[in-house]
Amino acid sequence: MGNIDDRIAKLGITLPDAQSPVANYVPSVRTGNLIYLSGLGPANRPDGSVPNGKLGQDLNTEQGYEAARLVGVNMLARIKEAVGGDFNKVKRVVKLLSMVNSTADFTDHPQVANGCSDLMTEVFGDNGKHARSAVGMANLPGNIPVEIEVIIEVSD
Repeated sequence: MGNIDDRIAKLGITLPDAQSPVANYVPSVRTGNLIYLSGLGPANRPDGSVPNGKLGQDLNTEQGYEAARLVGVNMLARIKEAVGGDFNKVKRVVKLLSMVNSTADFTDHPQVANGCSDLMTEVFGDNGKHARSAVGMANLPGNIPVEIEVIIEVSD
């Protein structure tokens, strides 16, 4: 896989601090060689703003893609925290669940979710290819456009 930190830097990404939980849950749970990460919303853009709104009403598919990619940035920060700072412990991105805040007639959920999926593949190569579900939701906390949770496989 090469050095994951170098790949992230080459993509021009600066990882934020891993977000703290906003309610009564933990950021991740490890069982065996699997780590389940709690759902995350988008990281801040470089200008400090955060995507907000409903797909099909406030945002289009391309803006949703960007929001999902920013969720991936937050996800990378949380993964790094969960593996004690060593991305080399990540063997595989196993599964993503992408929840898209959307209108009833919006149907591009998979294209929105690709923002995060593409980032995982760019960072982890073939080990970033994963199973995935992309579903629409009537709303999400704080009116975020996308929330994604992930399961990763790690080495001992």
